[in-house]
Amino acid sequence: MAISTEKLNMVLQQFVTATSDVQGAALVTPDGLPLATSLPAGMDEERVSAMSAAMLSLGERIGSELARGGVDRIYVEGDQGYGVLTSCGEDAVFLVLASKAAKQGVLMLEIKRTLGELKLLMM
Repeated sequence: MAISTEKLNMVLQQFVTATSDVQGAALVTPDGLPLATSLPAGMDEERVSAMSAAMLSLGERIGSELARGGVDRIYVEGDQGYGVLTSCGEDAVFLVLASKAAKQGVLMLEIKRTLGELKLLMM
């Protein structure tokens, strides 16, 4: 069955608009190509996709080298907010951009819920 990019985009758009303090989201292939995006205006989706895939790959290598096991997520905290990278099965990486005001527990819960939806669409 082919992946419906239209449905993936709808899930991402719903996630961004319905989740408090989420500013953007993207679903990218492990080699850095965008599958679906809902990013802030002016953000280059191809560049963001490539960086997301590279960061997850590097994080997985670090986890392995430091004997920490598989990586659940990579969390980047900056003075303007957060970037959370999560594996979405073997075929995709899920990136979430959130403001500094985001409540971490709620954000992680919504990411987990949305990952379930995305994984179903990618089967």
